[in-house]
Amino acid sequence: MKGITLWRVLLARLTSDLKPKLEDQSMSSTVEQFEGGCLCGAVRFIATGQPKEIYWCHCQSCRKHTGAPVSVFAAFDRDAYKVTKGEITKFDSTPGQTRRGFCTRCGSTLTCESVQGPALTHFHVGAFEQAARLQPRGQYFPEVRLPWLHDGDA
Repeated sequence: MKGITLWRVLLARLTSDLKPKLEDQSMSSTVEQFEGGCLCGAVRFIATGQPKEIYWCHCQSCRKHTGAPVSVFAAFDRDAYKVTKGEITKFDSTPGQTRRGFCTRCGSTLTCESVQGPALTHFHVGAFEQAARLQPRGQYFPEVRLPWLHDGDA
């Protein structure tokens, strides 16, 4: 009788020891998703996983593309996002170097890709539904930042 009771106790412990590990594995397999799209809703996309980087960009090309004094991007591997509605129209803003994406219906700026660089798509943070989750951690081209844009601003 004692042997059976001891066996049940060991089995219960073994089962309870395994259960959290299985739950932990299933919880760690939860992949974060970031949904977004254009202003008119003609283009929708989902980026999966954590962005490779999130940063401010002060370059002249980004200023011209957005009409804003600075841009904020979240970079994802090109295979980590999918367009779920419509199409992101792309054009080479700097032929052979930079390709930008937008909605042809409303003109919303959506993406930027380096043609020769790593296979990343840089999404304008404002195109995401929960942009507040994507806080910039660095800056590109700070040497050309507009002089009236203060450090606390970008």
